[in-house]
Amino acid sequence: MRILSRSLCALLMLLVACQPAPEQEAPKDRPNILFAIADDVSFPHMGAYGTSWVKTPNFDWVAEHGLLFQQAYTPNAKCSPSRAIILTGRNSWQLEEAANHVPFFPAKYKTFFEVLKEQGYFTGHVAKGYAPGNPGTVDGKPRELVGPAFNKSKITPPTKAIGAFDYADNFKLFLQQREPEQPFCFWYGSFEPHRAYEYGTGVRLGGKSVEDLDSLFAFYPETDSVRNDVLDYAYEIEYFDQHLGKMLQLLRESGELANTLVIVTADNGMPFPRAKGQVYERSNHLPLAIMWGEKIKDPGRVIEEFVSFSDFAPTVLDVAGIDAIKSGMQAFEGQSLTDLFANSRATPNRTHMVIGKERHDIGRPNDVGYPVRGIVTQDYLYLMNFKSDRWPAGNPETGYLNCDGSPTKSAILHSRRYDGENFYWDLSFGKRPDEELYYIAEDKDCIQNLAGQEQLAEIQASLKEQLLDALRGQEDPRVLGKGDVFDEYIYSDEPRRNFYDKYLNGEITPKQTGWVNPDDYEKVKN
Repeated sequence: MRILSRSLCALLMLLVACQPAPEQEAPKDRPNILFAIADDVSFPHMGAYGTSWVKTPNFDWVAEHGLLFQQAYTPNAKCSPSRAIILTGRNSWQLEEAANHVPFFPAKYKTFFEVLKEQGYFTGHVAKGYAPGNPGTVDGKPRELVGPAFNKSKITPPTKAIGAFDYADNFKLFLQQREPEQPFCFWYGSFEPHRAYEYGTGVRLGGKSVEDLDSLFAFYPETDSVRNDVLDYAYEIEYFDQHLGKMLQLLRESGELANTLVIVTADNGMPFPRAKGQVYERSNHLPLAIMWGEKIKDPGRVIEEFVSFSDFAPTVLDVAGIDAIKSGMQAFEGQSLTDLFANSRATPNRTHMVIGKERHDIGRPNDVGYPVRGIVTQDYLYLMNFKSDRWPAGNPETGYLNCDGSPTKSAILHSRRYDGENFYWDLSFGKRPDEELYYIAEDKDCIQNLAGQEQLAEIQASLKEQLLDALRGQEDPRVLGKGDVFDEYIYSDEPRRNFYDKYLNGEITPKQTGWVNPDDYEKVKN
């Protein structure tokens, strides 16, 4: 009976969420929106930030003719929860199942794409939209959380690891199918630089050299395999940027670039250990550039203010002249960025960012997650690990599944297995204390945990209380004594559900995870 009631409740919420909103009076000259999102890029890995070994002339051009953001953060550094935040304007712990990776997307939360479509926009996406996860259905068809897919046009990619979608040509097909004068919202969802890479392509095809890397993040060993891995990642960022450039050119040729809000970012940090899927500077701190013709006053400005991914939905609906609440969306946690566009924000709206996570990838008994909440200020990053007895990147015997397989991951695992070197392994895969504190003004790689130091006790206590106050205000179940609900939400990928027990019982093999190497699995429990 309980299951029936929950199913009925979900159906009713879906019906409410998917009811067309009443037509609002459309403002004249409604802007187009091009939302370009790379798959796994850490700050500062775009040329505009001074990273010499990544060439991104088109991202840089957007920044030059718009705004370059120095402190943009996703509250949750994993694909589907980060994208859910973008689409709804709410933090992931305010999104029920959608706080998790690979969830069933809750019916009650509308996306700004769905609202724009109801209000006359032509919407669509190419390649990776909201993913991975189950978006739910409407009239027996999957919900189009980012509009319908435009994936028809294919090319022969430069490497076997790069997808065959012709991103720019599919954008062209999208533009050709809309009605004359109809405003559009398009999601360019690149699959790059997501894993896997074709090893050595950064050097072989990108014209790079391992000597080009002036430094690696301090939590990676200085080996040629790691350096090549990072250069391969850079090559795929550049591939994303090339298609962005082609899309911008299409808009120039059509005369529509001046009235198009262009947002360029990534969903989470680089697909390397201690970055993607974790809660550190290299996990949640992301590149962001925005342009919108003459609507951006004093273009070329660098914005130092904290910006959250929850700000995108309110910004888009604001520029489109649409009332989000009247359109059936849940209240935003984020805020519109339009006063930054107008250069009219006299004082910063934020002094900190709140970040965290719940369940990302599987690989622990009962598919439980690794809950963390944190707060970022100009100087400090403070973290609370709510279940510090669990493995932060997934259990060793099931391959640390919240870390993609890679030459860098292998180098770290091998250095511990064969050389007895624990430093890098401890940072990326070892268990963590209940609290962490980093002085990110000088330690952006978050190497030295200062939690528990007597001279910083007052700062640590203050940050903790500030974090908990913010989360209580956001009605986060994790701090209201109801955090176990996140572990109870069902992983939507049924074949891999309860992977830990299936693997230990011989029902599934390492190869069936698909995103880590069989060698990532530890031979003996640690």
